[in-house]
Amino acid sequence: MAVGARDYIDKLLVKKYADEKVDNHDAMESMIDPNKMLEAMNDVAAIQRNMFMLSQKLYSACYAVNAKSARYQKKEIKEA
Repeated sequence: MAVGARDYIDKLLVKKYADEKVDNHDAMESMIDPNKMLEAMNDVAAIQRNMFMLSQKLYSACYAVNAKSARYQKKEIKEA
């Protein structure tokens, strides 16, 4: 897949915005350290992943317990 301007309007837009700086993150001062933010997001993702794995293990353990303790009884059906 080619990247770049294909028609006349796209070429004009590229020419117009070639020198514009839209996202200049180096000049911005942030109140939050980006490394700490990414570390916190990584911690949250790890916790969610671990909680999901634990819930899956709990589900399978409960399923096994219920399957072992299940007692089936025959029920007579009265015909009219």
